[in-house]
Amino acid sequence: MTEIVHVSAPELVTYADDLAGLLVETVEEGSSVGFLAPLDREAAAIWWRERAAAVEAGSIGIWIAREGGRVSGTIALVRAPLPNARHRAEVAKLMVRPSARGQGLGRALLAAVEAYAATEGITLLILDTESGSLAEQVYCGAGWTKVGSVPGYAADPAGSLKPTTFYYKELAAP
Repeated sequence: MTEIVHVSAPELVTYADDLAGLLVETVEEGSSVGFLAPLDREAAAIWWRERAAAVEAGSIGIWIAREGGRVSGTIALVRAPLPNARHRAEVAKLMVRPSARGQGLGRALLAAVEAYAATEGITLLILDTESGSLAEQVYCGAGWTKVGSVPGYAADPAGSLKPTTFYYKELAAP
């Protein structure tokens, strides 16, 4: 059975190696999550460990989906840093292991972050994803609104510039 948990900074460090494996798999299969292929597993683990300070400070929240002690997915919530933007946050790094896809795990991770954000008084979420990716189906199916696309916004893991589509979702105030 899959369990979704909001991790603390020390837990993030504990899970960094498993999260690194997830990140490397995600990049290897072609998902655009900010990294180029080939991605070194140790570099990926360091990247995760470096997020611990932001988790400790509360500027980033990270959730993991674990099944049988193994991380099968993750998602992050990045709070807006400026005083006039405390009502909004960015959803980032939604990743599901290729072997665990198609079972609703991406949508479950997204729902967990949305529920948490609402309890924190966040009323607007934003995100971006590679245009035409399978992730767009997850976001549209979860009620997110497409804003538009920007051509050549980010490189895919192979280094080719691809368009990115931006989405938002309004949440009810608690």
